[in-house]
Amino acid sequence: MSDHTWPSARTGAGPCLPSDRPIKSDCRPVCALHNHTAGPQRQPVQVHLHSSVYLFTMAAPRKVCIVGSGNWGSAIAKIVGANAAQNSKFDNTVKMWVFEETVNGRKLTEIINTDHENVKYLPGHKLPANVLAVPDLVEASSDADILVFVIPHQFVGKVCDTIKGKIKSDALGISLIKGVDEGPDGLKLISDVIQEKLGITMSVLMGANIANEVADEKFCETTIGCKNKNHGALLKELMQTNNFRVTVVEEYDVVEICGALKNIVAVGAGFCDGLGFGDNTKAAVIRLGLMEMIAFARIFCTAGPVSSATFLESCGVADLITTCYGGRNRKVAEAFVKTGKSIEELEKEMLNGQKLQGPATAAEVYLILKHKNLIDKFPLFNAVYQICYQGHPVTEFISCLQNHPEHM
Repeated sequence: MSDHTWPSARTGAGPCLPSDRPIKSDCRPVCALHNHTAGPQRQPVQVHLHSSVYLFTMAAPRKVCIVGSGNWGSAIAKIVGANAAQNSKFDNTVKMWVFEETVNGRKLTEIINTDHENVKYLPGHKLPANVLAVPDLVEASSDADILVFVIPHQFVGKVCDTIKGKIKSDALGISLIKGVDEGPDGLKLISDVIQEKLGITMSVLMGANIANEVADEKFCETTIGCKNKNHGALLKELMQTNNFRVTVVEEYDVVEICGALKNIVAVGAGFCDGLGFGDNTKAAVIRLGLMEMIAFARIFCTAGPVSSATFLESCGVADLITTCYGGRNRKVAEAFVKTGKSIEELEKEMLNGQKLQGPATAAEVYLILKHKNLIDKFPLFNAVYQICYQGHPVTEFISCLQNHPEHM
């Protein structure tokens, strides 16, 4: 070994390597550039040097943090963990922030890290061993290059306030959160809320993705909305599997609006089921709901043109159909009709205390539409709000739709 040194990507100096000797770089301890381990599935890259000193650099693997660990968060952790373990662009360890709870006398983080299963929110599914549950939000997110937000949208503000100024300024964020917020000027996308609070670039992922079916590895599609093509390609690598196929589109705001509004329509579909109406009625609710989604997007998505084609992606009509037949919003809304219990009671009984997105989104959309004096143009959205929050009889749901503007 020669006595002189060559520049290192991390430390600025390191041992010089002979010109005729191959360098193995596979992100394991033998690598001069990285000091962490990785699984044997990573293929080494051999580089032959033909001069005495070379400047050798390699992009550090991107560290990923999943912010949230509920049903959907745990399902996506299964995908992200497996992909990170096989792709040298990503650090092998995927941190997952877990709101600490006690389950059967044990800490939930301990259960996940020992048994590799989220027994409360995704029972029966093993998580990859490289997914590390972390109870401290700042610790989990501070060194992340990619932040995957998957929490109920009601908690976004508190989470962002907790990590503001404590994460990498050039981190990429992707929101899987389905909801909207009401800002002083009307509609506020959750991705915009996160971007403004944290100052990071945001993308979104929405699609026909019922969490348990994704965890079961049943074939489905999803949509990433991303303005930057390079970021979109990277996020697709992190998310896509043989059975979880990703399409990337630029209309991120339309993608996100679809993911939020379809939950309101699904509540209406659940009302139909609870009231005993047939498939024809539910089909009408789905169609009218889709028309309201498109109309809402064309009014409020002002970042660019709103293409009808985006509504044909998984984030649009596919997600709407799936949620109206199999999603939690439909199931709880049906129970709301049949039991007479409140939404809050049913959340505790049916969702382990997790929050339902449809009614909360309907309330936010109602305030936005009221501010714009547009309530009469969105009778389905309005009916869901009135029934869930204002005591309007659920038996009158269909009558709210019989004179829909689409019929005039």
